[in-house]
Amino acid sequence: MPRPGVLLGVDVGMARVGVAASDRHGVLATPVKTLKRDLKKSSDISMLVKLVQEREVAQIFVGLPRSMSGGETASTTMARDYARDLAKALARTDVVAEVRLVDERLTTVSAHRALHQAGLDGRKHRAVVDQVAAVEILQQVLEMRRNGQIDPGQLAKAHEYGSGDGS
Repeated sequence: MPRPGVLLGVDVGMARVGVAASDRHGVLATPVKTLKRDLKKSSDISMLVKLVQEREVAQIFVGLPRSMSGGETASTTMARDYARDLAKALARTDVVAEVRLVDERLTTVSAHRALHQAGLDGRKHRAVVDQVAAVEILQQVLEMRRNGQIDPGQLAKAHEYGSGDGS
């Protein structure tokens, strides 16, 4: 049985972080907001921790952008580091929420396509594409859960992955 509670989907980019949330029953993913990446002060991670607290989130799914062949890229490392830093920030609070990494190949491409098909001008995509990608990540997780995967993806732990200095 999947964990009950709200789930967050997170699409991490160099400049922005898209966030989506599910309802408490894990049926539907909806866009929440786009955060500006803050590599110096990590205010984006602080805002995510606040969202987790406010919405009583059970699990957070960070998109893991692999190459088409499934290999690791610089973006994959960035996502792993971000998930680790988020897990560290949550560990410093009284919030108990798992951070998991889930394969997200093509979600941003698919998000741009969906926005184009919806008639949104290409110049306006930047403002919402990260949220749409986060929705797609989370919808993928919800589908995986409906198909019997209790905890999709890979657990991110506060003491794993990389150097922690953002490089």
